[in-house]
Amino acid sequence: MKKEFLYLLFAVAVGELFIPAGTATAADRVVVIPLGGAVGDATAADVVKGKTFSSKAVGKGKTGTLKLRDGATIYTNSIGMEFSLIPAGSFVMGSPDGSNDTVHPPVQTAEPGRKDYENQHYVTLTHSFYIQTTEATQGQWLAVMGTNPSANSTCGDNCPVENMTWDEVHNFIDALNNNEGRANCNTIPNTCYALPTEAQWEYAARAGTTSAFYNGDITQLSGKDPNLDEIAWYNDSIDPIPIQPVAQKLANNWGLYDMSGNVSEWCQDRGASTLAPYPDGPETDPSGASSGSYHVIRGGNFNFTPGSNRSATRYSRSSSSRSFSQGFRLVLHSGQ
Repeated sequence: MKKEFLYLLFAVAVGELFIPAGTATAADRVVVIPLGGAVGDATAADVVKGKTFSSKAVGKGKTGTLKLRDGATIYTNSIGMEFSLIPAGSFVMGSPDGSNDTVHPPVQTAEPGRKDYENQHYVTLTHSFYIQTTEATQGQWLAVMGTNPSANSTCGDNCPVENMTWDEVHNFIDALNNNEGRANCNTIPNTCYALPTEAQWEYAARAGTTSAFYNGDITQLSGKDPNLDEIAWYNDSIDPIPIQPVAQKLANNWGLYDMSGNVSEWCQDRGASTLAPYPDGPETDPSGASSGSYHVIRGGNFNFTPGSNRSATRYSRSSSSRSFSQGFRLVLHSGQ
């Protein structure tokens, strides 16, 4: 990969101020951006938003410099999608089955609601990445595609977009990549928006936790669960049962909302109609099966009980399926 593109992805995420080319000094900690975001010029006033830098600050193909801000971890793109930087690292993926081996801590009990294909195993993700802090919204989809496929369209622009197939999500991704000057990103590794892998999704959802939910253990398989109430919309928390606007509940340690409940989320991984268990041994940057017409879905949804809204919950659907409870969120590689 060209160094310039690595700089683009890193700089866009941590930047504070766009500066016209040639006006910055070495002390400003600047980088050159050879490829920008949405078409059109922008001024510094358009991009100074706390820790946020908008990709619309640079037109397609234009160059400029970006003043970096130490510690910024949020990136906001041209249509208002906010992304949080997730560090590279290792974690135990899956749910405990009550055994006592090298993966499970001593005196471990089985997680209520778990399935046999959630077997725990070590996973290492060698690259940091950005993941959307919320589920993709109806307003964001409309801004790119011009139509709204959602069955719950009356919920509003800030509600999750749903009712689209896996293939239609990729049509959206292709259009967004093109709109932001990433038309050649498929030939330049790690510069495209994408769906998260299943491993990226669970790593981000857990945010360093090992409990059933990212804020604590599960106490009820069905009915109202006090821990789940804090973080999710699920089938015993709302009446009637619709989708809800994003980011209304408690975020996890990495600032991500609705990783349980609201709508389920498509992942990139392929799989069979009935998911197979994970490999027994450790994995590095897993991406799922190499073939198959089904894709993994994570996150539970508003129509599920607490037992099916755990961080380890996983199932699959045909790539041509659609549902009023099925949405997505995007990732963007950091180049780090």
